[in-house]
Amino acid sequence: MKKSVIYTLTDNFESQAHSTSEGVEFWMARDLQHLLGYSKWNNFQGVILKAKTACELSEQKIEDHFADVGKMVIIGSGAEKKISDIMLTRYACYLVAQNGDPRKEQIAFAQRYFAVQTRKAELIEQKMLEHERVQARNKLKETEKELSQVIFEQTGGNQNFAIIRSKGDAALFGRTTQQMKEKWEIKNKPLADFMPTILLKAKDFATEITIFNAKENEMSSERQISNEHITNNETVRKTLISRGIQPENLDPEEDINKIDRRLKSDEKKSLKNPKKLK
Repeated sequence: MKKSVIYTLTDNFESQAHSTSEGVEFWMARDLQHLLGYSKWNNFQGVILKAKTACELSEQKIEDHFADVGKMVIIGSGAEKKISDIMLTRYACYLVAQNGDPRKEQIAFAQRYFAVQTRKAELIEQKMLEHERVQARNKLKETEKELSQVIFEQTGGNQNFAIIRSKGDAALFGRTTQQMKEKWEIKNKPLADFMPTILLKAKDFATEITIFNAKENEMSSERQISNEHITNNETVRKTLISRGIQPENLDPEEDINKIDRRLKSDEKKSLKNPKKLK
């Protein structure tokens, strides 16, 4: 997600924040509905219901975080009409965001925004970047698992999957997997766990193409699929280089597993004692 988008979303969410006389932050559900990209109130109510269930399962009182209220709005004729709304604490907003689709930009942002207790956009940006990298790594794992399954189904075995994957690395980096591990000083861990997000996505894209062409062209030998995978990684490498990105010259990132644990730990800490509406 672009820095400008993060700052814009931060402003949007903060502009809709309110505070009780005791200083507890809250957002109105109908405002949050639009912030999260839901066009219909009925659909959003379903998400709120799931969030209330999650609240109860976390042994928090629903009424402490979801307060039903009514407000007057002007309808087309100029008359006023009372509609239902809900005051949501930061914790309630977090639970609502957790029940949305993280592929939606606003929801992915909200999941991080409501999990942190500070309003500093810089911290949110860092959390978003870390979250994006974790998601990219998980996506690559899924794609590589699918490729392994395709190889098994179409060739009768996939014992050489690791070799095929290594050939893909060599085509992408211009160096073997082991050479890159030595360059990045990695021992006994997967190379991909230290790749920057751009390389995780590049590697995933090349693997997706391999899967598509292997199925489309009914490749029945590991050699065919291996050659396909090499070609796709070479093509992705050329694209990166043409845009000024030399894969083997990028610096390694922090171990993805440490980041994943830290993100989960931060969320637990920040939500351990959620403030209540009183």
